[in-house]
Amino acid sequence: MAEENKIRDVVDAVTGVAKAVPIYQDIVQPAAQEIGKGLQTVAKTVHVILAPVSALVWGYDQIKEFVSTKVAERLKNVPPENLVSPKPNVAGPALEALRYTGHESLLSDLYANLLAASMDSTTAEGAHPAFVEIIKQLTPDEAKLVALFANDTPMPLVSIRWEFKPNQEGKTGGKDVLVHYSHLGNVAGCQYPQMTPTYIDNLCRLGLAEVPTFYEYTYKGAYDDLENDPIFKAHKASIEANPEIQPVLEKKGLRVTELGKQFARICVVPKQ
Repeated sequence: MAEENKIRDVVDAVTGVAKAVPIYQDIVQPAAQEIGKGLQTVAKTVHVILAPVSALVWGYDQIKEFVSTKVAERLKNVPPENLVSPKPNVAGPALEALRYTGHESLLSDLYANLLAASMDSTTAEGAHPAFVEIIKQLTPDEAKLVALFANDTPMPLVSIRWEFKPNQEGKTGGKDVLVHYSHLGNVAGCQYPQMTPTYIDNLCRLGLAEVPTFYEYTYKGAYDDLENDPIFKAHKASIEANPEIQPVLEKKGLRVTELGKQFARICVVPKQ
């Protein structure tokens, strides 16, 4: 209704301009009417588009059901004497965030684990308030990747760029072609594994992981699967087909930070 009132105000204002300047009435008034019709059409379309989203926003009853099922399930084996009231700066923001992400089961699981940890005196200290904001900035695919952090899983990455060959006079520099390429998205079961490099950037931005400058796996065959990957080989062959440039391979690894390890322990691994 508010949106429709705003649109009506705009239409009235435009029509008012036409009435205030009669000399332009024949020109402006039809245009104003068309603008009004256009805005009303857009408003109706926006309402239709947003309707499914509005239906996904959780209310009190859904959040109450979530707490009495998912959270309670995770606390069933916790001794009664260990149950404590959660910190308001953890529980409050977490419950509020559920209004908009509760329909995403992978993310709501993270909130359930966080809330359960905050209500157990043996783990409450590790339930950091920042974890709520971190979950809010994760996609379901990124939540799947974070699940890998709970295990000591090698996470090799490879990048490839082209650079001008030394004998190309006056030509220097190069360009990245494939950055932080990995099979982690497939291992984690991501819906969009091709987005894994972007997911990695976000996880690093959130402080859960990092790609150190000098960090490479040295065990035999660590990068064989990536170097034999059809996508990687295609990029390399494309570079090698140009006599002026050469491929430069960079082997790296994704390393979980201490914050990332703590996040995985609290939010990813459910209480048994």
